[in-house]
Amino acid sequence: MKSKHWKFLRITLLSLLIVILLTMGFWSKRYTSQSNTYSSLLSDPFLQLPTSNSVRVVWFTSWEGDFHNVIYGQRLNNSVKATTTKLSLVREDSDSRLDIDYQKVTSRDIWRHEATISELKPNKRIPYQVVSIHDGEEILSRVFTLAAAPQPNTPLKILLTSDHQLMPMAAANMQKVVETVGKVDAVFIAGDLVNIPDRASEWFDDNRGGAFFPVLQGRAKYKLDKSGIERIYHGGEIIQHAVIFPAIGNHEVMGRFSDTSPLKRQFTDAVPRAQAEKLYWQDRGNINETGDPKIQKAWLKANSFNTDTYEEIFTLPENSSGGKKYYAVTFGNIRLVVLYVTNIWRSPSLESNVKGRYQEKTEDLNQPEKWGYGQHIFEPIVKGSSQYHWLEQELQSEAFKQAKYKIVMFHHPPHTLGGNIVPPYTDPLARIEYDENKQITSVRYEYPQENDYIIRDVLPLLESAEVQLVYYGHSHLWNRFVNPQGVHFLESSNVGNTYGAHIEENKRPVPKDNPQLNYVETGDPNGLTPIIPTIRPLKDNSGKFLPYIASNDITVFSIFDTAMGTVSSYFYDTRKPESPVVKFDEFMLIPNN
Repeated sequence: MKSKHWKFLRITLLSLLIVILLTMGFWSKRYTSQSNTYSSLLSDPFLQLPTSNSVRVVWFTSWEGDFHNVIYGQRLNNSVKATTTKLSLVREDSDSRLDIDYQKVTSRDIWRHEATISELKPNKRIPYQVVSIHDGEEILSRVFTLAAAPQPNTPLKILLTSDHQLMPMAAANMQKVVETVGKVDAVFIAGDLVNIPDRASEWFDDNRGGAFFPVLQGRAKYKLDKSGIERIYHGGEIIQHAVIFPAIGNHEVMGRFSDTSPLKRQFTDAVPRAQAEKLYWQDRGNINETGDPKIQKAWLKANSFNTDTYEEIFTLPENSSGGKKYYAVTFGNIRLVVLYVTNIWRSPSLESNVKGRYQEKTEDLNQPEKWGYGQHIFEPIVKGSSQYHWLEQELQSEAFKQAKYKIVMFHHPPHTLGGNIVPPYTDPLARIEYDENKQITSVRYEYPQENDYIIRDVLPLLESAEVQLVYYGHSHLWNRFVNPQGVHFLESSNVGNTYGAHIEENKRPVPKDNPQLNYVETGDPNGLTPIIPTIRPLKDNSGKFLPYIASNDITVFSIFDTAMGTVSSYFYDTRKPESPVVKFDEFMLIPNN
């Protein structure tokens, strides 16, 4: 009898195993073939806006679909329906890197699906999977995990990254994050997620293989050729499990809208809101006969700049003054304050044919509609502005005061060896010269150092509030500083398109016709000395330790470990694919309480 029962049990178990394997194979086939089918998911799901008992799940498709939901729980036996919206401004053009050849600016249909998973238990991670139905066909993601916001004292690993912009080493960088530290709990990304924010393919499916979501979801296929060695990097499966908190960089801001101009031109064609307002009031009768405030607001955005696509893609904490553009959130023992501190990037070139930081093009001098208005700031942070007032209130909040770790993140550097810190972060002052016929002969822009809003207005607030870490990007390198008040400053944005570190003979290009402005050519313009990495600094050709990494071959990422209070930085040499990831720097944040 025993042998019969055992035989029956073996057959039953074998049959069950075959069913499981077939089912897994079916799901895998359905999932992995998605990129080649019309009815594929455009992205894996990612996590947003965690609370003490909930989290949002978001994903995208290139079709509206019939039904979208998230199944979750240990047996995937719970379900919640998703809300679907359509991205309003995403487009492609002749510069898009897709298999489809777009001859002109063309709107692209992309739908966003979002579901709130609620009634989650503290510090308990559970499986989930998204399901979209299109034309009767069920499209499944793989199974990932989610959790509510972590409770205080939960040990966390936070990825600090920035300036992905489809850069050559971004996929390798994210792949090495997963291989080195495993799953992280959150991603703090300090701006410049893509290059052109309204170009859909840069977010989802650029055919070079390094679009934003694939890189952070382990679905990239970026071929990197270094020293004659080709290697395909897939990025890392990160934001399917970890919440992402972004800041707005200059590459999240689109300029003046057009149905016909190439997207790159629209991106660079941003002008200050004050200029758009001037034009609006000059022609208000034709623009908005009824005086409808909605029409006015839409016209001003379309004729200056906007962050609409960024705001449509991400679900972030909101406030009455800034919406999603700047926010604060508690995550475990961290109070993260994210500011909208960025300006438009203009060329530092002083050539007469360049619309740059310091001047207008000679041929445009008497055509103000073509001016760039210098390196103008998008959102005021000057003392007295709405954002400044909001920051003052946030720093006085109980949530901020009670946090063990106080971190502030924004895009523009307060301290760096990079080039983008010059000129100072202030509103450009126009100096216009005329000839005897009242024709403009010169338009120059000046940026007085004493008016730097970050140094003059923001940092004193952060110092008095005992912020431990200010994290930022923009200059495409790694370097760090600490000021006399004990505030740490970290820039970790080296993923494959560096402009170098400005020390010794590598000087920043700056105008020298007005010595009173005293633009700083080398070093940190705001007076701090860069820290030599504490574990394994790189060396220059003479064997001298370098206080930075600025390389198109060596990529860097940083991890904040809340259990230890350490911020560790790692590098990986892409010229040597089999070489190990190296921890080269580490410092500690001292808890405030």
